[in-house]
Amino acid sequence: MAEGLLRQLGGDRFEAYSAGTEATHVRPLAIRAMHELGIDIAGQESKSLELYVNQPFDKVITVCDQANEACPVFFGAKERLHWSFPDPSTATGSADDQLAVYREVRDAICERIERELL
Repeated sequence: MAEGLLRQLGGDRFEAYSAGTEATHVRPLAIRAMHELGIDIAGQESKSLELYVNQPFDKVITVCDQANEACPVFFGAKERLHWSFPDPSTATGSADDQLAVYREVRDAICERIERELL
């Protein structure tokens, strides 16, 4: 969701990439939550961090505590930030309950991008 939000909000000012501690799949509830904002992330791929370890990024931002703890050192990164959001993929309850968590995290990431990067 963070990649999709940064691409949408930042336009051509940023090149956004995302990866997780393990490659899985883009969660349907994430796709749905983003679609509510008119952002299509259905074509994004779940990628592993190892794909980017040697890239010279300006910023590396982790968005959940598990990723922060597991994130390797990006020696080429000029800055490393951690934004602590709950991992919505671990939400429980009904589909509506889980979607509510995705929406909360989506909105929190959006607000953080607007406040700190734009």
